[in-house]
Parts: sequence; structure tokens; C-alpha cells
Amino acid sequence: MSLESVRTFFAANAPDIDVLVTEQSSATVTLAAEAHGVAPEQIAKTICLRVGEEIVLLVAAGTARLSNRKFKDRFSAKPRMLDAEQVVAATSHPVGGVCPFGLPSALPVYCDISLRPFEEVVPAAGATNAAVRIAPDRMAALVSAEWIDVCE
Repeated sequence: MSLESVRTFFAANAPDIDVLVTEQSSATVTLAAEAHGVAPEQIAKTICLRVGEEIVLLVAAGTARLSNRKFKDRFSAKPRMLDAEQVVAATSHPVGGVCPFGLPSALPVYCDISLRPFEEVVPAAGATNAAVRIAPDRMAALVSAEWIDVCE
């Protein structure tokens, strides 16, 4: 259902963007980079975090590392990673396929500036073997994301 919710999202909001499904897994940054022929930093990984009582999504470059200090300075709270079951409950997407598209309900989405250097990034698309190719600014606009600086 998760892949279908992403397909439905793009059909309604950006019909020119194709959801790419590969034979091989793209569940990790390395696998996704290999599957789509891009550098690992061009993979737009989506991290599902709890900030206080709120669940948020952070999309960052594949090789970027979350800075606890920058995050705490920005949100006045420590980031807490959700476990796999909590991620599916919040996003409907499995770990390795998490993306800010086709969510069952709205979540705050933040895009880290680590994505800015790229003309095109490759975020997952609701399954461990699905992705899209999209410009970072367009991705942010489609999901009403706020640009922030919380990665190393």
C-alpha cells in the first residue's frame, strides 16, 4: 500500500515524475546509489524522528550525519529515532523506503541544506526498491518542507 500511496501522491501533485521500481533493493544509501547510478551523497535519505511529543521527517543527503548539537539548537530538544514499527505507523512506509510522499497524515518535513548542492536527488518512494529523481527545491515545495541546517 505504501508504494501505491506514493504513486497516488505523484499522480495528483507531479504527474511528470515517475516512481522508479528496481529489481534490486535500494534500502540503504549504498544500495540506492548503486541501483540508480548516482553518488551516495545524492541519495535523499528520510529519517523519522521524535522531537518532544511530535514526529517529524528530516530529509538529508545520503552521506550527511545528523548533528545532535545543531538539532538541539534548532529544536530545543534531542532527536529520538523511531523504531521500525513506529516508523511504519507514522509514515506507512517501511524502513528503507521512508519518504515524505504519500503519508497517511501530514507530518512536519524538514530538508537539510546538505541537499542544496545537487540539481537532482534520489529519495525513496515508499518501498525498499522504489525511488524518484527530483530537484531538491521541487521536493521541498511538494511536501511543504522547511529548509534547515542540522547535519554535519
